[in-house]
Amino acid sequence: MLFPMDSPHDQLDELHRLTAELADRVDRLDFGGRVAYTYNPLRYAAEPYKRYLDRFGRGKKEILFLGMNPGPWGMAQIGIPFGEINAARNWLKLEAPVERPAQEHPKRPVEGFDCSRSEVSGRRLWGLFSEEFATPEAFFADHFVANYCPLVFMEESGKNFTPDKLPKAESAPLFTACDDHLEGLLHIFRPRFLLGVGKFAYKQLLRVAGRLPVEERKGITIDSILHPSPASPAANRGWAAAAKQKLHAVGAWN
Repeated sequence: MLFPMDSPHDQLDELHRLTAELADRVDRLDFGGRVAYTYNPLRYAAEPYKRYLDRFGRGKKEILFLGMNPGPWGMAQIGIPFGEINAARNWLKLEAPVERPAQEHPKRPVEGFDCSRSEVSGRRLWGLFSEEFATPEAFFADHFVANYCPLVFMEESGKNFTPDKLPKAESAPLFTACDDHLEGLLHIFRPRFLLGVGKFAYKQLLRVAGRLPVEERKGITIDSILHPSPASPAANRGWAAAAKQKLHAVGAWN
């Protein structure tokens, strides 16, 4: 059933409630094996993410872009999905204090908006949106960008570890919490296009959308765009052009 949003304030209250619930649930989980460090930017970068929701989380959205989890130089630093710092500061006009994780890898410090590294995936994603839309307000009038999992995982060496590689005993409770949060976003925003940024996010969208009542699933298109990671040879050969072509092909962009 759709949430009865009587005002933009009701919608923001629900978004903040969902965020707090997700942060609490994932904080209670333990990870072992190759995972030596876990960061939860919903905690230490809560203020930038709150401002992201407050400014851009109002109203119905036609298109939801969903990523996998925070990158080490993006959301891990500033709490904003695909949060390449230059794009967040200069296009989204978002900047706020960031604290530090309780346990921090010495090779992967959280420096917030002082971080000098650039998140290539975020630079490509927000770069495309800023080229196609004159202002962030024009983009967010119909779009929203979120991550499926809020946690950053690192190996002892500092190497990034993605949630798709977790053993089932650890991924199952994590994915349950993330599924519930994603379902809440779908209820709130009621998007017609659900677009995974990469195949992992696409699979999560398929599963969670399948939990919606039949009447809510009608007219929804679920697909994916190529992930903008520099680890992808295809993305390095012209990610923006490939993403635009796919968005036009599925009817998300005219």
